[in-house]
Order: sequence, then structure tokens, then C-alpha cells
Amino acid sequence: MTRRPKFTFEFAPETADHLDAIERKYHRLIEQTIDAQLSYSPEQETRNRKPLERSTPFGATWELRFGTNNRFRVFYEVDSAEQAVAVLTIGVKVGNRLFIGGEEVQI
Repeated sequence: MTRRPKFTFEFAPETADHLDAIERKYHRLIEQTIDAQLSYSPEQETRNRKPLERSTPFGATWELRFGTNNRFRVFYEVDSAEQAVAVLTIGVKVGNRLFIGGEEVQI
């Protein structure tokens, strides 16, 4: 069986601020989920990983949902040629509202 190549991660500088706005107890879950879900097949659509239908203000084309009630969102872009995933934004969904860096964002 052939092994799929592993994608590398590039985090936008502002993702550090986005994480600071999220309770520290969730940081490990976020880190582990990004690694598990996006390392080998970031462009494979699943129930909780989908291409975005509209463009976002931060340029992401994919969304990963996870956590209790799918409350966390990671918005990312994939460069298949370079085998790289650019994590652009990390947010928290509360009801029908999305918070990124502690501020509500409309998508």
C-alpha cells in the first residue's frame, strides 16, 4: 500500500491572537484535531470538513468543525502542489454567531 504524503502546516500570525481568545483548556484539543484531520487529506470533504460556498474576508476556502456541538471552527487554505495547509483563522461558534479573536464575525 502506498503511503500518502503528509501535509505541512503554516499558521497565519493572527491565529495566535485567535487562540488567546479561546480558553486554554481547549488548546490541546484544537492542536490535536488540526493535526489529525488535516495532515493527510485536507481536501477530502467529510461531515465536518467542507469547502466553503462563499469567499471569506480572510481568504479561506475550507472549514473544519469540531468539539462539543461543533463549536470550534478552523478556516484554512490548501496548496496541493506544495503539500501545505495554511491555517488562516480559528474561531468559536456560539449558536449562530461566530467569534474570532473574541470579536463577532459575519461570514
